[in-house]
Order: sequence, then C-alpha cells, then structure tokens
Amino acid sequence: MKRSDYLQKVHRVVVKVGTSVVTTETGRLDLPQLKNLVGQIAEMVKRGYQVLLVSSGAIAAGVEGLGLAKRPTAMPELQAAASVGQGLLLQQYTNLFKEHGLRVGQVLLTQYDTTHRQQYLNARNTLDKLLELGAVPIINENDTTAVDEIRFGDNDTLAALVANLCKADLLIALSDTEGLFTGDPRKDRGVKLLETVEEITPEIEALGGGVGTKFGSGGMITKIQAAKIVTFAQIGMIIAHGRRPDVLLDVMEGKSVGTFFVPCRKKIGSRKLWIAFGKTARGTIFVDDGAKEALTKRGRSLLPAGVFDCEGNFEVGDAVNIADQKGQIFAKGLTSFGIEELSQIKGLRRSEVVEKLSEVTSEEVVHRDCLVILK
Repeated sequence: MKRSDYLQKVHRVVVKVGTSVVTTETGRLDLPQLKNLVGQIAEMVKRGYQVLLVSSGAIAAGVEGLGLAKRPTAMPELQAAASVGQGLLLQQYTNLFKEHGLRVGQVLLTQYDTTHRQQYLNARNTLDKLLELGAVPIINENDTTAVDEIRFGDNDTLAALVANLCKADLLIALSDTEGLFTGDPRKDRGVKLLETVEEITPEIEALGGGVGTKFGSGGMITKIQAAKIVTFAQIGMIIAHGRRPDVLLDVMEGKSVGTFFVPCRKKIGSRKLWIAFGKTARGTIFVDDGAKEALTKRGRSLLPAGVFDCEGNFEVGDAVNIADQKGQIFAKGLTSFGIEELSQIKGLRRSEVVEKLSEVTSEEVVHRDCLVILK
C-alpha cells in the first residue's frame, strides 16, 4: 500500500511526542519547540483533521519545577515529579493552543482504563466528545499512580492503545530519530532509512534498539511494539523526527518523511481488538499442534483436550496468551477456567472433564468469540 494513497483517507490522527522532542538537552521544557508543534497541530485542525496529542514530558517538567538537578530514579520521586509536571505541561499547552483559538482537555489514563471493558468504552466516549466539541485531547499516562509506564514505554504503548481506543486512522510517533533504519545510525553511517515497512517480521523487530535519552524511558523497540498494535488494528503509523521543520504537515501532505508502517488489511472487531491489546494477559496456555491448527485454520474454540500445560495466575474471564509447543505465542483470549481448574482438566476429553469437575460451566477453555489470532 502506498503511503500517499493511505493518507488520503485519514481523518483522525494521534500525535505522540517523546520526551526528547519537547525538552532541551538539560531536561527542561523546550518552549519554542512546544510552540512549533502546537502551531502545526493547529494547522492540521484547520485543514479538517481531528487530532489527539499524547505528550511525554510531564516528569521532565516536574524535575524542572521541583528544582531537581536530574531525573530521579526512585519511584516516589518520579511520581512526585510527574504530579508537579503534569500541571506545568498542561498549562503550557493550554496557553499555546489558546493563541490559535483552540481549547484542550486533559485525559489521564491508567492500565485500568484499557483493561476493563466499561472503562475502555467510557474513555472512548470522552475522547469522542472532546473532539466533537472542537477540543484537542492532551493525553498522558497517570504517572502518579501507574508504575509500569514510568519504568517502560515512554508513552509509545499508551499512544498505540489510544489510537486503537478512539478508532484513529493514523498514529504519528515523533522522536529524536528520522525513523527505522537498517542498523543503528548513531554507530554506523552506512545504514539506510526504511521508508516503508509492509510487515513487522522478527527481522524488523530485531532492528529495535535500547532506551532513548536520559530524560526519557523509551526506545525504538517500544515504537515497533506500538506499530504492531496499531497495524493489527488496521491503523497506519509513521515514525519521524520531531524536530524536523514542519514534520507533521509534511507527513499529512504525503511527503517521504520517516518510516511508514502499513496497516493490516484483515478487519477485526473492536471487542477482539480490546482483548488483543487492551487487556493484560494474566498467564499462558500451551497447546499441541492439533489444537493450534484448529484455532488458526478452522476457526474452532480451544478445548481442554488440546491443552498440555498452563502457567500464571488467571481466573475465569481473565485474558491469557496462547502458545504452541515451541512456546511461541500465536493467540490471545478470555479463559473460561481459572488456572487451578485448568491444571486438573488439561488434556482431558469432555466426558473426562465432567468426571474430574463436579460443575462444568463451559466446554471450551477459550471460546472462539473470545479468541484473537495474533499471528
């Protein structure tokens, strides 16, 4: 799929800006850069696009606001910095967007908002209403309580989940790199920029590097993982350098900027997208080759007879990964059995399951309606 063809159909866009894009080398908020980005987003809105902004920089802003010499490492200090910084960052965005006649609305999300179906729908409705009212949603992880986001991701995963949640058409991830290269451009000048990625293969994943700047917490690998989420949901993604002049406008005009990840063509329902990426897996169920073939090729449900092992701490209704005999995860679903029950009936046929358990509420370990094939 050509980038230019895809962009002609785009209406709703999630823009994610990394810490390195909105802060200086010393970790302070880069106000001229914020003004530049807001101006580009305002122009996008003027051109008819709906834009949601997932912005890093809250912790960096808090470090400055609290007068700290550097980004702290202890969790309470990180959360305190986030608490102070969120207000400072929002204040800057509010004032800058106001210059363009635009209002903003802050939305702080936690994993609870994406893993619980009702909260997931509530968050979607809130974002839809903000856009309907002409406001620009400013979205961030609630770092004051969400420990995992501070440790890992730099909002890349959050941006991907937001794009999925609000049914966006495109995710633009702005970073301190031009895009995905065939190697590490910091170490090898001979590497080439990949302008288009048709499929995220293990080789593509291997191109992901380590963490980013000292004031951020993400890297290319988290952006590739984000691309896996959005492309699976039929959403395109572009990684580009956030300090490139007019980067957002050039992207929307179809210019060859950054790396374009082509969305999958197979359509999947919103509930299954939520199962795949909105709900955290609480364990893994290992199945034999016959069960894998039945799930992937014949659209069947997972039965106890096809299970040979399981691990984790899951209960009825929890999300679980499903792996083959080599340990490769190929599916995800909602389980009808807790791990204690499944451990007793794995490998058994229906009649044997009834004998083993006094009450059986389901014949399937994972019903096909609650199952998503990932590969």
